Parts: sequence; C-alpha cells; structure tokens
Amino acid sequence: MSAWRLTRTFRSTSGAVRWDSLGPPGQDPVVLLHGTPFSSYVWRAVARALARRHQVYVWDMPGYGASAKSAGQDVSLAAQGRVFTELLAHWDLPEPLVVAHDFGGAVALRAHLLHGARYRALALVDPVALAPWGSPFFRLVGEHAEVFEQLPPALHRALVREYVGSASSPGLHPAVLDQLVRPWLGDPGQAAFYRQIAQADQLHTDEVQDRYGEIAVPALVCWGQDDTWIPAAKGRELADRIPGARLEPIAGAGHLVQEDAPAELTAVLAAFLRRPGGPATERPGNGPFRSRA
Repeated sequence: MSAWRLTRTFRSTSGAVRWDSLGPPGQDPVVLLHGTPFSSYVWRAVARALARRHQVYVWDMPGYGASAKSAGQDVSLAAQGRVFTELLAHWDLPEPLVVAHDFGGAVALRAHLLHGARYRALALVDPVALAPWGSPFFRLVGEHAEVFEQLPPALHRALVREYVGSASSPGLHPAVLDQLVRPWLGDPGQAAFYRQIAQADQLHTDEVQDRYGEIAVPALVCWGQDDTWIPAAKGRELADRIPGARLEPIAGAGHLVQEDAPAELTAVLAAFLRRPGGPATERPGNGPFRSRA
C-alpha cells in the first residue's frame, strides 16, 4: 500500500493543520478539500493524477486525519471556513482552482461567500450544501455525543467501520477502510469522532444556501448516482442554484466517489480544471473502477 503522509504544518486558529503539496511548484494551483468523517487520504489517487499538470494542495481539517485533535476544539463548519481562508493566505493562493467533497463543499462555499476567498473555479463533489442534511444516525450521535464517547473501544471501532463503509456503493477495500478508520481510534480519536458530529449544525449551510446565486466563477457539481448519504437529486437542485453550473452524474458510485469511481471522477475534474468554462468531457470508455490503497 502506497504511503500517504502530510509533511507540513500550519498553526491555525483551530489547531495545527497538516498539509502538503504535490506536483511542480508554479503550476496552476488546485486545492482539494475532504469531507467528514474522512481526511485528505480519500483524494490520494485524484491528487497524484492532477499533479501531472497542477500544483495540488491537500490538507486535513482541524480535528481530522493527521491534524490536531483536542478537547474543546472548534471543528464546526464555521471554524473550518475560517481556517481554509487562513490557509489560502498562508499558501499565497489568491485565486486557486478548488475541488471540495461532502462537508468540504460547505467549507469552500462558506469561505467564498462569507470570508471573501476567491477561486478561479469551483468543483463540488457530493457536497453538504442544501438542507435538510444529516442521517438519523448522525442526529442521534449529535444529541448524545457524551454517551457515545464512552463506548468501549471495540464497539466504537465497529461503529466507525460500519459508518465509514456505508459511504461506498460497491464497498471499500479492507486496507482503505483501515486507513479511513485509524484516525478515529484511541482516546483522542474516539473523542474527536463524536466531537465533529456534535458540532455539525445545519445552521452553517442555512446561512449561505440562499446566496449560491451570487457565485460567479465556473462551477461543476459531480454526484455519485448511488449516494445513500445525500440523494442524487440534491445535485440537480444545487447545480440549478449556481449560475452556469454543470452537473456530472457519476454512475456506479456512492457518496465516496473518490473510492468508487476514481478514474471517471479524475477524468471529469481534469477536463474541468483545464478549461473551467468549457464543455463536458467524455467519460472513460472502460467505466469506473475501484481504487485500492
């Protein structure tokens, strides 16, 4: 299994953020945002492919992956939007290309609409963007986070594995599932897992969803057609709200499109990022395949 390590650290207002960049410095910059309960690891295949033509920036949000996890930490969507704006300034990226998945979509949208972050183009992949969102499980955990934090480690591990695995339609390779679950294990990880759910508040998307019509940069909305976490119909609704946005359905993929259909997603993103205002790309003739690790 190829290693995925973030070698650099940024001290943000919500704790230490681990990040890295791939590809030749000076190339057209692309920033990738992960969702919850994931990390930049889900972008590894796409990031490496895009790095042939771009300088690709990847990061783990505070409270996720290799970044800081601490009691009392603010890992809300509001905090992540501020941190992303701080990171763009730290990287000196005044107008990058941005690709955001799930919760990361809300982070990118808030940074753009509320904090003045400027993008050259924006691609959203199965984003958390429109109410209502949050599964019954998500709401249950959010209301009783203190109870769930006290689960025996073995039960917690089983719960997280089941939850993360449900994001994939065909099912995750065991090694990939292990990597996605690992940051949530142990005392800091277990507490952080329930903390991020407890702080997830639909208010943070309610504050911006009526402003999507203000987005004036080229936009792409990709959606896994077998997404059981956020219905595919939300993709059409979101694309209709963003002026000029194009919708790209990804067949055979669940919510975790990067794992279920990495070849197709990469092809669509690569074409969009080369020509953000151009026509849709043709999908790979051999269809999507599952990535390994």
